[in-house]
Amino acid sequence: MNNNRPFTLIAALIFTAMALVHVYRLVRPFEVVVGPCHVPQWASYIGVLVPGALAWLLFREARR
Repeated sequence: MNNNRPFTLIAALIFTAMALVHVYRLVRPFEVVVGPCHVPQWASYIGVLVPGALAWLLFREARR
């Protein structure tokens, strides 16, 4: 089987970057506004868990 999976690795890196941005927002709180809505700080906990889990699964897939 082909072990070269560049797109899976790129997707995993993008999800990792997204999770790290949310970790940064939790450590150094800053306001996020999307249109007229303010995004609450607790949304970053979800923003760490979901992309972090996806990145972990993609890294495992790329390693196969």
